[in-house]
Formats: sequence, structure tokens, C-alpha cells
Amino acid sequence: MFNKLAARSQKISPGLRKIIGNSSWLLADRILRMGVGLFVGVWVARYLGPEQFGFYNYAIAFVALFSAVATLGLDGIVIRDLVRDPACKEETLGTAFVLKLIGGIVTLLLTIGTVSLLRPDDNLTLWLVGITATGLIFQAFDTIDFWFQSQVQSKYTVYAKNTAFVLIALVKVILIQKEAPLIAFAWAGLAEFAIGAFGLATAYQMTGHHLKAWGGSVLQAKKLLQNSWPLILSGMVIMVYMRIDQVMLAQMKDATAVGVYSAAVRLSEVWYFIPTAIVSSVFPSIVEAKKISEKLYYERIQKLFNLMSVLAYAIAIPVTFLSSQLITLTFGEGYTDAGPVLAIHIWTGMFVYLGVARGPWVLTENLVKFSFITTGIGAIINIILNYFLITRYGVIGAAISTIVAQFVASYVTNALHPKARVIFISQTKAILMISLFRSLFRKR
Repeated sequence: MFNKLAARSQKISPGLRKIIGNSSWLLADRILRMGVGLFVGVWVARYLGPEQFGFYNYAIAFVALFSAVATLGLDGIVIRDLVRDPACKEETLGTAFVLKLIGGIVTLLLTIGTVSLLRPDDNLTLWLVGITATGLIFQAFDTIDFWFQSQVQSKYTVYAKNTAFVLIALVKVILIQKEAPLIAFAWAGLAEFAIGAFGLATAYQMTGHHLKAWGGSVLQAKKLLQNSWPLILSGMVIMVYMRIDQVMLAQMKDATAVGVYSAAVRLSEVWYFIPTAIVSSVFPSIVEAKKISEKLYYERIQKLFNLMSVLAYAIAIPVTFLSSQLITLTFGEGYTDAGPVLAIHIWTGMFVYLGVARGPWVLTENLVKFSFITTGIGAIINIILNYFLITRYGVIGAAISTIVAQFVASYVTNALHPKARVIFISQTKAILMISLFRSLFRKR
């Protein structure tokens, strides 16, 4: 048996073997984060209680609304450029770093200014938002991760960021034992960003590269921003329909409602690492397939959609039936109202998975403007539905608004664009699992 497996493994191409290895590292990273993060996160939620947990998550959601200004939509574009022209590595990375550093500082100022206007007398929220937003400045060092991703060597990012993650997880446990105040957990989150940035820089240097070799270029900056500005706007509207529900719950209800809703979202979104890890690994191979043939290109995209839908069903179906038990088991009796929210919100994952899988196609076809329009539609729908449904149904209304917004933005809108209809058809096949049923009937 082992000989057969060894023989089959030898038939796998070096490129595919590299992708599988990279995906394994990313999946291991996310599984560790899912396990340890969920355990410690639940412990923190139990310790803080729904109200203080709500304040904490409000700050995180509020900062997330502005996070696209910090990332500048550069992730996929920089990786694409590094794959296409690795000779310009130093200029591309240096320029991206400077842009992200400026973006992080601007985001910090924006968030503090905005929350001061919305909650002028709420000093706790102001501090929580300010500390959380400062972490975005350190994300400029994620530029290093772009290089590792372009070379399908994400294990170095895993080393760096997991060291910071595990260390801060231990710190949070100590904070709970010491009965630390809420603000201490925000400082711990900032420390994780700082340690992770230092780890990335160290890993980059240890692999034979040098930060000092980076060189910024105004011309390159203009080129990157010309390609990424639709993604910046797209990222902002994505965050709106991903996080506006928590912000609107705080404004229309109270912090306790945010805490209850955040508990459900924590168990629902913990699975979102799966499409991100897979897509980041197959992205270079999809770009390469486009150069070879359109048939191979769309075959790989269809396989990616098929995989996403199967994984989404495998998660959503059992969680739907066990939602109340899962909430009570993890967060405790104080979060009982989160059970029905989880049963609804978990289905958002289907369209999140398909939306993430659509990303490589959008970038390869240079349809970032289309991506912005679709996410903009989703954001508008989410805001409108939240306004009416939160008033009437509270946290349940927020969950319904989110799933409808994702359904429209990631799936329905593809049918409205002539070039994107092929993606709509591919996603439909994936949702209906047509390929899976065909293979089953063929075996019979």
C-alpha cells in the first residue's frame, strides 16, 4: 500500500507538489488559529460577559470598516506582479511597503476622528478603537508575505505569525487569571501585530533577502494605485457588509446585542480560513493556466468552485442543526440567544467561499471595477436590510441581512455582467454539485 502511494506521489508534478505543500502549511496555520483562537476567544468572551465582549467587538468591527485604507487593495496585485516579473521584486516590495505604512497611519487617524464624532463621551470605546487601529500600521510588514506567497513559500509566514499568535494567546490566558480590565486585551492584540511584523522581517532576512535592498518608486506607486483603487473601494464595501451589522447593532440596540451576535459570528466565521488558504495557494497556478489555454484556465476555476461548495455544505449542514448546543457548550448560558443567529449566519459561508474563489478570476481578467460594483450593491443591500430588520428582529435580523447581501454580491451579480456569466454558471454548477452527481452516476 505504501509503495503504491509512493509511486503515485512521484507522478505528481513538482508545481502541484509545491502547491499541495504550501496549502498544507496554510491549512495547518489556520487550524492552529482556529483551535487555539477559538478556545482562548471563548474563554475571553466568558470572562468579559456579553456587554464588555460587545464593546470589544464593536471596536474591532469599527476599525475593520476602515481597514481597506490600510491594505490599499494591494495583496493580490502585488503577488500577481511578483509572479509575472520577479526581477522587479525590490522595487515592487519597497513601494508596496511604503504605501501600506502610509495607509495604516491614515486609517488610525480616520478611525479615531470618526469614533470621536459618533461617541464623543465614550472614552473606553475611543481607546479600544485607537489601540486596535494602531495594529494596522504594523500590517505594512505583510508586504513580506506577498513575496512568500508569490514563491509558494507560505511556511515562513506561518512560522512568524504563529509565534506571535501563540505567545499572545498565552498572555490573554494570564490576563484572565489576573482579572485584567478590558483595555488590557486590546493592548495584547496590538502586541500580536508588532511581534508578527518583527517575525516576518526576521524570516525574510534569514531566507537570504534584505529589507535594505527595497527601493520605493513614485512611478511604481502610481501604477499599483491605478490598479488597486477599485479594490480599495471594494475592500471598504466588503467590510461594510461584513461588519456594519455589529456597528449598527451597537447604535440601534446595545453592547449586549453586539456581544451575543459576535459570539455567533465567531463560530460562523472561524471556518473562513479554508477558502483563503486554498485560494492563496492555487492563485499562481490559475494565473499560469491563463497563459497556457482558456480551457485549462476555466477547468481549474470550476474545480476550485466545486471544492468550495462541498466544503461549505460540509460545515453549514451540521452546524445548522447543532447551533444552540454549540453556543451553550462554548460560550455558556449567557449567550443562549446566539444559537438561532448561528443557524442562519453559518450559510453566509457558502457565498463567502464562492466569492473568495472568484477573486483570482477577477484579478486575472482585470475586472476589479466589476468587483467593486458587486460588493457595493451588497453593502447597500446590507445597510438597508439592517436598518429595517434590526429594528424588528434584533440580532436575527442582522444575520438575515448579512446572508442576503453576500448572496447577491458574490453570486447573483455575476449573472448581470456578460463576461461574468461564465462564473455565474460555474458557481451554479458548484452549488448544485453537478460535477459530484455526474461522477457518482458514471460509477454506477
